Amino acid sequence: MSRSGQSHILAIGGGSFRPSRRHSFIEASPLLRYGLDLTGQDRPKLGLVATAGGDSADWVLKMYGAFAGWDVELSHLTVFPMPNVPDPRAWMLEQDMIYVSGGSVANLMALWRLHGYDEAFEEAWRSGVVLSGQSAGALCWHIGGNTDSFGPDLRVWAEGLALLPYSCGVHYNSEPQRRPLLQQSVASGELPGGYAADEGVGLHYVGTEFIQAVSTDPGGYAYKLESDGDGRVKEFRIEPRLLTP
Repeated sequence: MSRSGQSHILAIGGGSFRPSRRHSFIEASPLLRYGLDLTGQDRPKLGLVATAGGDSADWVLKMYGAFAGWDVELSHLTVFPMPNVPDPRAWMLEQDMIYVSGGSVANLMALWRLHGYDEAFEEAWRSGVVLSGQSAGALCWHIGGNTDSFGPDLRVWAEGLALLPYSCGVHYNSEPQRRPLLQQSVASGELPGGYAADEGVGLHYVGTEFIQAVSTDPGGYAYKLESDGDGRVKEFRIEPRLLTP
């Protein structure tokens, strides 16, 4: 089990990385420090996965640079043009935390299922590896949400791993289509009730139970959405715990 004896997922609405104040690249935000602390390790093994962005070598390199000065042991997993490690399942199980970056969640899930990563991620989660990610890397752990994987007009998508039996909303306060579409799809029953996160906000689950929201933005919130069973949706705002830099 997670090195703390529990299974954790940290689903981030946006803001995992931010422009660095020291150089021209990016730096990891306190949201990722929060996730790493969940591992209970002094020097955690952090695995980076960029499938949703086509395993962009430039982006993987930027993520490595974002953790400069952090006491972590970094590695990454790719599928293009072939897996970069001999045994991806073993690689997942060796990590203390895995971070999945954004991009196309539909393409990500198709490739994960093709390579058997869907079952391997579930095994890693049940064994206690902290699973985390932003946008596509947050949606994937849930039943679904809405996505721009098919074009600029968002579509409802319900083909996630479903480790968490909820819908998920990301970029909730920054992309105008996100909120009304998620509300509509929960109200209609196309998606189950669930949780959403503004930019800079993470949703923390232990097992399948939502525990709390955390934020790097004093103005950011999380939300719980429920269908009232009569074609309407109830949305409850959740005050997050503010993380210090």
